[in-house]
Order: sequence, then structure tokens, then C-alpha cells
Amino acid sequence: MISSMTGYGSASRQVSLGAGVVADLQVECRAVNSRFLDLGFRLPDECRGAEPALREIATQNLSRGKVEFRAAWRVNSGAANSAKSNPHALGAINKDRLDALYTLQEKAQDAFPKAQELSIAEVLRWPGVVSEPRGEEDSWITAAVEAGRAALAALMESRHAEGKALVGVLTSITGKMRDIVKVIEPKVPEFVAQYQEKLTERLSEALAAQEQAKAGAELMERIRQEVVLYAVRIDVAEEFARLKTHLQAVDTALAGKGPVGKRLDFLMQELNREANTLSSKSVSEECTQAALELKLFIEQMREQVQNLE
Repeated sequence: MISSMTGYGSASRQVSLGAGVVADLQVECRAVNSRFLDLGFRLPDECRGAEPALREIATQNLSRGKVEFRAAWRVNSGAANSAKSNPHALGAINKDRLDALYTLQEKAQDAFPKAQELSIAEVLRWPGVVSEPRGEEDSWITAAVEAGRAALAALMESRHAEGKALVGVLTSITGKMRDIVKVIEPKVPEFVAQYQEKLTERLSEALAAQEQAKAGAELMERIRQEVVLYAVRIDVAEEFARLKTHLQAVDTALAGKGPVGKRLDFLMQELNREANTLSSKSVSEECTQAALELKLFIEQMREQVQNLE
């Protein structure tokens, strides 16, 4: 299935910290556009050991995108009830660390008399003051891997959904481009005939000038230039053929499975080249306008293709 490179997924698991305390571990997986697969991890210390497994899971399932795993945990709200019956359930105070912090505060206030004292919340957040239950390392790693796998699955589901929507948008645009080609291509002979009539008038004017100026060499050079220009202008059949071939290739890619972003990006370049050539070889205002509309649609597709894996 064709997927977008952008998406989001999250999942949570519980980890026992001991003493009847449970932590809720939340893992988020975010992805944005990237030329290659770029993995990033922002995990708490307790979950660092899960990074290799998460990296392997992501590599097996994704081929492109800047993907980041984020994890955070907090003590379950139910732990508050447990703390009533077990004062040490949420952690123990490190008295030595607390005394050291108190001494440090006194010295700071001596230097800065107007400084406010630390609040209870600030004291409890000071590193080492509270020895919180951490649980076993294996439990953290297992929970992080399971939550990460579930978050990645949710991410992939969102990417598939967005990819399906993008396929519909791109298919609609290729249909509109085909409609333009169907309208303009049959008119090219008419445009060429009109241009040929203008060229004939120019040559007649040149012949009249030659009869007056008797400048045969100059006349032949003028005729040669006009004929070369005419030949270049009218040769657009090949551009139309390649344009239709590239459009078919786009539809074929969109109807397939797996990563197609790079292939479609290349096809956008080819389509744009043909549209530019049609514009430069245009022999009528209508043909020029059609080429500009094609270029506009191609640019719209290019923006959408950047999101496909």
C-alpha cells in the first residue's frame, strides 16, 4: 500500500515500580518528510536499553521519513491511594542530600540576601533528594518496546490513510492533464496551418523586398531562417507522445504498492520538461495557455509527491 511520509501514533504501557506503585509509560512516534530514513530517539534513562530494538523494528517497516520516538512516564494516579498506607511507596527522602541542599541554600542567601527560599516542590525535584522507586530495567525495556511497536503500528496506519488520500488527489490531477492534452493535440494541425499562412506572408514580403533591392543572397538567408524556425515550431508530436507516456507511468505507479515517492519525483521532472518544451514550441496562444496549465498541475503534483514514501 502506498503511504505518506507524515504521520503520528502513540501507545502506553504500565511498569511496576515496586512497593505497589505503577508508572504509566507513554511512547509517541512522529514522522515527517525526508529523502532517506532518519531515526531519532528521545527516551528517559529507564528506557535507553529499548533503543536498538525500536530501531530494528522501524527499519524493517519504514523506508523513508524523519521518524522520532519519544517516551515519558509518570506515576499512576492510583499510587496516591497506595501512598496513604505505605509512606515509602512514592520514594524516600535522602537526608544527607537534603542537608547538603539546605547548607547550599544558606550560603546562597548569604551572598544574595533578597533571594527567596526554595519551595517544597523545588526541594523535592532537586536531584537526589527523593529516591524514587524505579522498577527493574527489563520491565522498562519490555514496556518501551511493546509501546513503541504499537505506536509505530498506529503511525503506519495513519500514513497509509494519508497515502490513500494523496493517491486520489494525484489521480484526479493526471485526469485533468489528460483532458487538456485531448483538447489541444487535435488542434495542433490547425495551429500549424495558421502559422504556415503567416510564414507564407512573411516570405512574400521578403520576395517583394528582393525585387526592389535585388539582394538575392539576403533573401535566401531570410528564407533559410524562417524555414528552420518553422520546422522547430511545428515538431510537437513527440512531446505529446512522451507526455502521455509519463502520465501513464504516474498512474501505473499510483496503482501499485510499496514506496513510489522517488519514482514519482523523477516522473514530475520529466513531465515538467515536456511541458516546458510544448510552451517553447507553441504556435498559438491557446497552445501556450494549455502548456502553462499543464505546468501548474505538475507543480501541484510535485508538492504532493514530496509527502509520499
